[in-house]
Amino acid sequence: MVSNPVHGLPFLPGTSFKDSTKTAFHRSQTLGYRNGYAIVRRPTVGIGGDRLQFNQLSQAELDELASKAPVLTYGQPKQAPPADFIPAHVAFDKKVLKFDAYFQEDVPMSTEEQYRIRQVNIYYYLEDDSMSVIEPVVENSGIPQGKLIKRQRLAKNDRGDHYHWKDLNRGINITIYGKTFRVVDCDQFTQVFLESQGIELNPPEKMALDPYTELRKQPLRKYVTPSDFDQLKQFLTFDKQVLRFYAIWDDTDSMYGECRTYIIHYYLMDDTVEIREVHERNDGRDPFPLLMNRQRMPKVLVENAKNFPQCVLEISDQEVLEWYTAKDFIVGKSLTVLGRTFFIYDCDPFTRRYYKEKFGITDLPRIDVNKQEPPPVKQELPPYNGFGLVEDSAQNCFALIPKAPKKDVIKMLVNDNKVLRYLAALESPIPEDKDRRFVFSYFLATDMISIFEPPVRNSGIIGGKYLGRTKVVKPYSTVDNPIYYGPSDFFIGAVIEVFGHRFIILDTDEYVLKYMESNAAQYSPEALASVQKHVRKLEAPASESESKQTEKDPGVQELEALIDTIQKQLKDHSCKDNIREAFQIYDKEASGYVDRDMFFKICESLNVPVDDSLVKELIRMCSHGEGKINYYNFVRAFSN
Repeated sequence: MVSNPVHGLPFLPGTSFKDSTKTAFHRSQTLGYRNGYAIVRRPTVGIGGDRLQFNQLSQAELDELASKAPVLTYGQPKQAPPADFIPAHVAFDKKVLKFDAYFQEDVPMSTEEQYRIRQVNIYYYLEDDSMSVIEPVVENSGIPQGKLIKRQRLAKNDRGDHYHWKDLNRGINITIYGKTFRVVDCDQFTQVFLESQGIELNPPEKMALDPYTELRKQPLRKYVTPSDFDQLKQFLTFDKQVLRFYAIWDDTDSMYGECRTYIIHYYLMDDTVEIREVHERNDGRDPFPLLMNRQRMPKVLVENAKNFPQCVLEISDQEVLEWYTAKDFIVGKSLTVLGRTFFIYDCDPFTRRYYKEKFGITDLPRIDVNKQEPPPVKQELPPYNGFGLVEDSAQNCFALIPKAPKKDVIKMLVNDNKVLRYLAALESPIPEDKDRRFVFSYFLATDMISIFEPPVRNSGIIGGKYLGRTKVVKPYSTVDNPIYYGPSDFFIGAVIEVFGHRFIILDTDEYVLKYMESNAAQYSPEALASVQKHVRKLEAPASESESKQTEKDPGVQELEALIDTIQKQLKDHSCKDNIREAFQIYDKEASGYVDRDMFFKICESLNVPVDDSLVKELIRMCSHGEGKINYYNFVRAFSN
């Protein structure tokens, strides 16, 4: 490599010298890595470490490097999607530019003013480039004010150009329909918007004032008030100032009276009073707005004016000593107007401020006039009259048309046709009632009880239905909370009191024994023990008689075979049900024997086929001396 260390010599053959002290002639590194990406570095020194005096890259390479985009790992980057087009009525919706301006109007027919300054607001709507000019309404100005130019696009010149927001600025004049408006200022939003669009705003100007208006603001000429009360000054000072009070008229003491709400207006300009009704929705009253028209209210009349025909003639100052004034209307006090006593319980904020400034009264709290509702009357059922059930009688107190009390349908379906039967005797001091027997039927579906007395021939007592189906109340339960007899109250030896009559349970049927066995939790240990004792007592005579017959009578095996044959032949016969209970009713001593005549009567009532040959043989074998029949062995043939 030939180098020219002497910069003053030209680079020509013979003028360049070789540096013999150099031993390293490597090239500079132009490729590097940063954060995992390959980058190209421009060489700053040449071969041998000599600093380059000029850029060795060509202009084409420089342009390529300047325009070359970095290549990502996954290929060329995708171009960003173009921005969505947003129309002006969406982008500038509800965005309005507001300018404060005024215009000068000549007043030719007036000696007090030659011109008039009218202040307006110019609104520019960005969504459709429309404009409107509105003049604020001044009270009692006598000039039609409000919207001077309705919203529209306004022409700027005769060529048809329209005003744009770029044409608006502070400190300029704009002409609209022949009127020249001077724009003096704008609001904050308008200033920010125009500055963001690159428009340089002029400094704000002061709003021009109307000379006649400023003249009217000067203090009025002072004069001495006459001795009499100046009503004109009162009218001008208190015009449109009204005290509002909220009052109630409580007329509940009279027949068909009620508590009604009213609003009392006291007009300070002429000391008149007006009472307005407050109507509520669906109150049933005609919508009359006023109870009393606006008028002055006399407080104290002249002694001779008490009989003054007020309904015909108007009351004047001659008949009145004192009129109602503002100090007579105080929150928390009553006020009598036209014979009605109104209680003032509240007023509006203006009234409170007036009383604080005028009379120094600061404590005017609202008074709660809402009456607390009385506690609900507890429904008490009338005393039970003894007819029907308590639940049925109570339905007459719940509705005009009584409905049947609700029943436990599930209980009725589960216990349908399930009846518990008991044999009972009447506990009575009368000797004739000691031998009477009754059959209690307890219906599990409805918890009702029926009593039947089997007829006994030549007893002098008519048998049959003693008590129809009904619920029986226990003797120590109250009328308000009746407690009815349940299955757990019926057991051997239990005393059942039915409407003043006491019955003692003597015996039960087999279904009762099965029910007590399957539902032993419902019964007391005393009830279970009484039934077990009774069953043992009944089985003892039968076992003794069977053992004696087995020892003495060789035909016991023949009897057992006959019973088995009858059971197989008459297993579907209807006389099987309750045959043992029927015999036990007439076996008062529980000996197991009944008279022969009574035996055939019972069989006839139960449709027992006594004419059958096998049944006749069974009756012969069960016969006992002295005209009696052992029904224990006979009943065995008709039970499974």
